[in-house]
Amino acid sequence: MKPRISVLTLGVDDLERSLKFYRDGLGLPTQGIIGKEFEHGAVAFFDLQAGVKLAIWNRRDLAHEAKVPLGSPSPTEMTIGHNVGSKEEVDRIMEQARNAGAVITDPAHDAFWGGYSGHFQDPDGHLWEIVWNPAWEIED
Repeated sequence: MKPRISVLTLGVDDLERSLKFYRDGLGLPTQGIIGKEFEHGAVAFFDLQAGVKLAIWNRRDLAHEAKVPLGSPSPTEMTIGHNVGSKEEVDRIMEQARNAGAVITDPAHDAFWGGYSGHFQDPDGHLWEIVWNPAWEIED
């Protein structure tokens, strides 16, 4: 297996609400919800960096497709990291997320390891970390 990820799919409870959060609130580009004509098929894709997409799909449909029981969501299963080029950009994105309806769980602050980061949860509780790491160069 090559070390590559092409799609991160988040199970959501309300596809329209999550579409508005990611498209209108965070400004991620998308063609909107597609696949409504298929049972269990409605999904929205957001373009991230080249070759990577974020997808939102109803949790029930995701469980059906993967043949796993629908369980209770847990925000501590994983975080989605969004690295940026400065402390100011962390602050700006955290405020943008707050304005979009995110719950700020960990306000942006200097981290013990020398960087700067904060965490928020989207409307379904998915945990995002917005982080500036002085050791990483960010390509725009």
